[in-house]
Amino acid sequence: ASKLVLRTLKWLPLFSMVLIAWVIAIVMALNRERILEFPQWILLAVVLHNLLGLAIGYGIARYFTSNQSDCRTIAIEVGMQNSGLAVALAAKYLPAAAALPAALFSLWHNLSGAAFASAFGRRQS
Repeated sequence: ASKLVLRTLKWLPLFSMVLIAWVIAIVMALNRERILEFPQWILLAVVLHNLLGLAIGYGIARYFTSNQSDCRTIAIEVGMQNSGLAVALAAKYLPAAAALPAALFSLWHNLSGAAFASAFGRRQS
C-alpha cells in the first residue's frame, strides 16, 4: 500500500466519528424544541432495535460457528445499522423532524457499540 494510504488509515476512523457527530449535532440542533416532546416509545424502540440486533446477530453467529471473534464481529455488524445514511437521506428528502429518530439511533448505537466492544475486549484480555 502507498504511504498516503497508510497515513490516511491512521486518522480516517477519527475523522469518520467526528463527521457523524457533526451530522447528529446538526439534526439535534434543528430539532431542539421537538426533542423534549419526542415520544418516549421511539427512544425505547431505538434502544430495543439496537440491543436485539446485537443479541440476534451474536446468537445466530454462535449457532453456526464457535469462533468468538466471528460471533462478536457479526453481532456488531447486525447491531450497528447505517444510521448515518438514514440521517443524511431523511435530512435531504424529508422534513427535519424525520431525521431525528435516525440521529438518536446513531448516537445510541455509537455509545452501545463502544460499550459492547469494550466489554468483549476486557473479557478477551
